[in-house]
Amino acid sequence: MSDLSARFDTSYEWRAVLLLFLGFGLVGLDRWMIAPLFPAIMHDLRLTYQDLGDAVGALALCWGAFSTLMGNLSDRLGRRRILIPALLVFSSMAGVTGLVAGATLLVIIRGVMGATEGAFLSTSVALTGEASHPKRRGLNQGIQLSGFSLFGLALGPIIATQLLGLVPSWRWVFFIVSIPGFVLAVFLYRVIREPPHLKRPSEAVRPPPLPWAAILRSRNVVLSMVAMLCGMSCIFVLSAFIPNYLVDYLHLSRVQMGFVTSGLGFGGFSGGIVMPALSDHIGRRAAATLCFVGAAALLYWFIRTGIEPLMLFALLSGVAFFGFGVLSLLTGPVATEAVPEQLASSAIGIASGTGEIFGGGICPVIGGYIAQHFGIQNVVVFSLAGLLLGILVSALLIETAPRKVAVSGVALRRDSRR
Repeated sequence: MSDLSARFDTSYEWRAVLLLFLGFGLVGLDRWMIAPLFPAIMHDLRLTYQDLGDAVGALALCWGAFSTLMGNLSDRLGRRRILIPALLVFSSMAGVTGLVAGATLLVIIRGVMGATEGAFLSTSVALTGEASHPKRRGLNQGIQLSGFSLFGLALGPIIATQLLGLVPSWRWVFFIVSIPGFVLAVFLYRVIREPPHLKRPSEAVRPPPLPWAAILRSRNVVLSMVAMLCGMSCIFVLSAFIPNYLVDYLHLSRVQMGFVTSGLGFGGFSGGIVMPALSDHIGRRAAATLCFVGAAALLYWFIRTGIEPLMLFALLSGVAFFGFGVLSLLTGPVATEAVPEQLASSAIGIASGTGEIFGGGICPVIGGYIAQHFGIQNVVVFSLAGLLLGILVSALLIETAPRKVAVSGVALRRDSRR
């Protein structure tokens, strides 16, 4: 048995990937449950499109900041100390969302949720990479990250609209969906291990408090930050405003809206697995560029489509397939391979954090302003512009996929100085 084979416990690898997939699925469910429920919340609390944009933006801004900070902290203190408390807190905040009485409290609660979900992201993606064989890294990180789309945007709208018909109020829906997080925390506590490099007693292997210079010397980290902004300015703006776009602009029924919106999740789930896995074979750069081109073309077609629920579902699924595919690719293998393993969580945190702050935080606020003052249909055009910019950025990535680099005859290396 080779040293590499001995290092990776396949049984633990798949158990870890499964649990972290479920954990990130709950992140998506808790984060996006608000979108399909917002028409009811909007009516009950007398809120506006701008309030929705502010709540979504606050979560993303806090997600971005804490993804960066807590990712570095988990590189220093260990994964478990960050991962499990983060899961417990954001699950609690999901339930507390059901108690809000106005826009201000809603924004505050969603901000706290975003901070802990950001901490969970950077730590969990690093854990998945560390538990995986290098040749399965793209596949495994794609599987883990695809849970966000499946639970948050595919099953989420269906769960929300169905539960809304069974319980007295939208408030009860938030209480119910918070419960699984507490159960999963027990399994994570019993299964997840610290990676070997964090068990070493020598502090020489530990990174400094926040090694910005070392991480930002990596070209791929910097490009990932910009490309994440481009991808999130599309996907997260659409995730926030598509339900209202379908109901208020295209005048679909609530059931039709739930069906079409679920396309974001089903497409995102499959794309989140397929595109990172494909990048293991065709390369990170080619896969990222393909994602941006595909998403832009299908979103343009979506804009040109009228009241045709099946076609809207198919097109939105395609946009999400490529959109979430590139987000998983950039957050997972591209960021992981851009730096030494001791800085993996920090790199993931910085790349995803920057994308969240600007693409997931500021862009939905801008989207809310556009919807409120120029019509909600123009929000979709704003998302298209982000994808077009992403095509240019992704083409500049340095190739790091192990198979691709090995085939070219070049020794695998990180693109940052070690």
